Order: sequence, then structure tokens, then C-alpha cells
Amino acid sequence: MSDGRLAALRRGEKPQNLVGETASGYAVFGDHQKLPGYCLLIHRGEADHLTDLEPPERTAFLEDLALLGQAVDTALRGDPAFRRLNYEILGNSWPHLHAHVHPRYSWEPDEYRSRPVWRYPDLDAEEHRADAAHAELRDRIALELRALVIGGA
Repeated sequence: MSDGRLAALRRGEKPQNLVGETASGYAVFGDHQKLPGYCLLIHRGEADHLTDLEPPERTAFLEDLALLGQAVDTALRGDPAFRRLNYEILGNSWPHLHAHVHPRYSWEPDEYRSRPVWRYPDLDAEEHRADAAHAELRDRIALELRALVIGGA
């Protein structure tokens, strides 16, 4: 992500990778899909760190992160190789509050399966770019998230 893409979201532009909006932010399908179902929750306000938020807003962001995780989890339930989800809030390369939802799979090589996703040497390789082959999964996640957000309203 970048500040330019966040500005576009704030203007109401709906990029193809947008899976939904929550009370606190924008849920987007990751640009790379080495681990299919990778998504991010981007805080809609001006915050660099989780601790920049007042407690109610912080709670809302974390609750929305859990909803996004639940949507990804539900969308992947039919995949027997799906093992679990990992959640991360980093900010080292983009200083705007956002969180990562990483599905993890049994087919991952042993040397990466139990390590942070960022240890993979080729996450951003062209062959892992989100494309039309990922559209069905992206749409399932969007549908699940929409049901959770509407159901919780």
C-alpha cells in the first residue's frame, strides 16, 4: 500500500483489491498472494501506531481486524491445506497504521511453515501477484466480510 492508494480509498475510489470497508478502515486483498487469501486492514484515519488511537478507536480497529480474519478463515475453510491465520501490525515500510492477515498452509516448505511470512525470499515475485486467478477467493472474502459487518451493525 501507499499514501496515494489510501488517498484514493478516502476519495471513495473502489480499487479491484478492495474487499470491504469496516467502521475503522479498508480491507484490501494483498497485491501478492504467495499465501492465498492474504489481506490487510488499513486504518482510515491519521495514525501511524496502534497506540496513537484512543482506546475506543483502538478497540474498533482490533475488532475489525478480527472480523477480517474471520472472513478470510471462513472463505478458506474448504481448503484442506489451510492451517491457521497469523496477524501482524508492523509499519516498518509504510508508516500508516495497517494490519496483515496471513493464511498459513500445510504445503508450505518446512523451513518457512513456522516462521514469519516475511522470511520468504520471493513474496513480491511477479508469479505471486494477485490476478484473475484469485478473483473467486477475493470475492468470497468480500462476501463473508460484508455479512459480518452488516450482521454486526
